[in-house]
Amino acid sequence: MTLGSLSLPDGRSLETWISGPEDGTPFVFHHGTPGSARPSGALERAVHARGLRFVALSRPGYATSTRRAGRRVVDVVDDTAAVLAAIGAERAYVGGWSGGGPHALACAARLPQTIATLLIAGVGPADAEGLDFLAGMGQDNIDEFGAAATGEQTLRTLLDGQRPELLHASAEEVIASMASLLPPADRAVLTDEFGADMARSFGDALQVSVDGWLDDDLAFLAGWGFGLDEITVPVHVWQGDQDLMVPFAHGRWLAEHVPGATPHLLPGEGHLSIAIGALDRMLDGLLAS
Repeated sequence: MTLGSLSLPDGRSLETWISGPEDGTPFVFHHGTPGSARPSGALERAVHARGLRFVALSRPGYATSTRRAGRRVVDVVDDTAAVLAAIGAERAYVGGWSGGGPHALACAARLPQTIATLLIAGVGPADAEGLDFLAGMGQDNIDEFGAAATGEQTLRTLLDGQRPELLHASAEEVIASMASLLPPADRAVLTDEFGADMARSFGDALQVSVDGWLDDDLAFLAGWGFGLDEITVPVHVWQGDQDLMVPFAHGRWLAEHVPGATPHLLPGEGHLSIAIGALDRMLDGLLAS
């Protein structure tokens, strides 16, 4: 099974991507913002190579998943639990990249099945003491979160304006549209398979609307709905110091404030490059937890 759809008790539909050995322990991956359940080829291969089952869901409002207006970050726990129940999984590793990071942390805090969590360039809390949320971000992200702070309609106007160029973008067009957010380390990885995977993920995510993207941004700026002090499972925090999407300060802050976190703060890595170049080390460390 790969791309599928799960009907939830509240009447919503949740798009899923499930692949790999049916008897493998699931690795549940929470995608970035914007994004969808469909993984990069490199990540899926790395997960399968370790005998794990790859499991992902498109958050509400993305791709064909029904919107859940006003959702909070913590709400992803119920959806993740529903997917695991559907495949009969009692335990799972959890990972999250970028905008998926807070959602992975929610699972670390509230999802009983979680064994250990992998956080890749994850967003920190907007209201965190000692963290300047916007400092170090590229101008595109500053504009986006500025619109989110103004309100849903302002943000929707901004994202609707960006949607057409991302809906059918090539890897080269992705690079052009994200110019202010890509240091050289990230531009390098967008010239190969990962660039094509990312362009396809954007297209999948926005095929219906910008609702998922919009609701992610609003959820990041609101309270997440859980406390980091609830986390008792191992968490590995990976962050590059060249990141212009989620600045290095976010990773450093999370490494210091997630209980018992293992930090991997890497020089010379960006937001995208770390998600490719360190995959094997990330997964091996997660499994050794």
